[in-house]
This record gives sequence, structure tokens and C-alpha cells, in this order.
Amino acid sequence: MRETTVTNSPPEEGFAEADTIATIGLGMAIQERVMPLMTVTESAAEKIKQLMAEETDVSVLRVAIQGGGCSGFQYGLGFDRGAVEGDLEFEMHGVQVVVDPFSAPYLQGAEVDYVDSIQSSGFAINNPNAVSSCGCGHSFQVDEGEPDANIGGCGSGCSA
Repeated sequence: MRETTVTNSPPEEGFAEADTIATIGLGMAIQERVMPLMTVTESAAEKIKQLMAEETDVSVLRVAIQGGGCSGFQYGLGFDRGAVEGDLEFEMHGVQVVVDPFSAPYLQGAEVDYVDSIQSSGFAINNPNAVSSCGCGHSFQVDEGEPDANIGGCGSGCSA
């Protein structure tokens, strides 16, 4: 996703700066900023860095989705040695994150958070693409059709 900002800035002596990305007319500059595929909250980043420090030979957080669960898809979070060909990569709050190309469309705009409350503790993915999820929150469905009636539970004790 790209965000484009147009700013008015008076040119110095009639010429744009050398680092200006593009100019439109006199004194108008377009600045383009690449938005990350998804976000990682500060609390999630702190917990991820803490857990990564306990591991050996890992350098990135891999976020993925895979078929399964009672709602059709389930999330996968894990540590990896690095990106592989085709992965989308970004850094947020000091954490390197990689997402495979199959998972990317389903995770566009999602947020990885870490919750630590009296009721629950763990990572949570807030996904605007999910139209429904199972009771335990481990699996979800996107708006691509009806869930498969033959899919069983997600393994966390909930049922379809």
C-alpha cells in the first residue's frame, strides 16, 4: 500500500531541491511513503524481542496463514532464520517481519498485538479481512464464500 502526500513548498530561487521525488507545477512536490503490509504493536514487539533472545539462530518473525481450523484459515506465528525468495519484509519497533506471498493478501492491514490481562495472555491478530472467527480466535474466515462443512475444530477445543 502506498500513501501519497502532496505538499506546497516554495522553491528556493525557482528550483526544486535535488532530493525532491517529483514535482507538479511550480512549488508542488509529491512525496511517496510505502506503508507496511501489517503492523506490530510496541507491546508485541517487546515480547517478540524477549522470546527471540531465548532462541538461537533466528532473526525474523514469520507471520503466515494456513488452511484449517473451524473457520477456514488459521494464523501462524513463528521465528525463522530469515526471509526466503518471494517473502514480503518489513521492520517495526525493532522486529524484522516476513510474510509469504500467499498469506499477504489475507493479512493486509492486520495488526499483531500482545495481550496480558487477567483473562488472557498471548499474541492476538486483529485482522480487518476476517469476516468471522471461531470462539477461541485461533481461526478465521475471509469473504470468499461459505466455510467448508467438512472442516473440524481448530484444535483449541472450540467447535465449528
